[in-house]
Amino acid sequence: MEEILTIYIDLMDIFEVKGKTAEAVMINFTGNCKGRYFNGNVLPGGVDTQKEFYPQNRTLSARYILEGIDDKGKNCRIFIENEAVLGSDKKLDHTTPKIITDSKSLAWMEEAYLKGTIEPIGDGCIIHIFKID
Repeated sequence: MEEILTIYIDLMDIFEVKGKTAEAVMINFTGNCKGRYFNGNVLPGGVDTQKEFYPQNRTLSARYILEGIDDKGKNCRIFIENEAVLGSDKKLDHTTPKIITDSKSLAWMEEAYLKGTIEPIGDGCIIHIFKID
């Protein structure tokens, strides 16, 4: 297992609505990514959408685009959709990221088997995305 992207997230606005049968939260964020394969920033519009239809488990779906430089020094973008379902204990085991990129060098990420983790830190979190062999 190799960590291929490390994304440092700064939370911005949090909007929520709680109804009789469900609740939803939308969290806007910004951030940056540093690592062996890619270095760059989260473009405006990054959002984590969380939904919970009672009594089902909460689902998370973050969508964002990174813009920066790939491992060959070329400008590129990476779209990430990162999804998860919290366990009945409200804890997150792992996320399931999907990637689209215009980088020829990083195109392998689109077909790789990926898993992610989220590490809370300060007013944000660190997203770790791993390639599973």
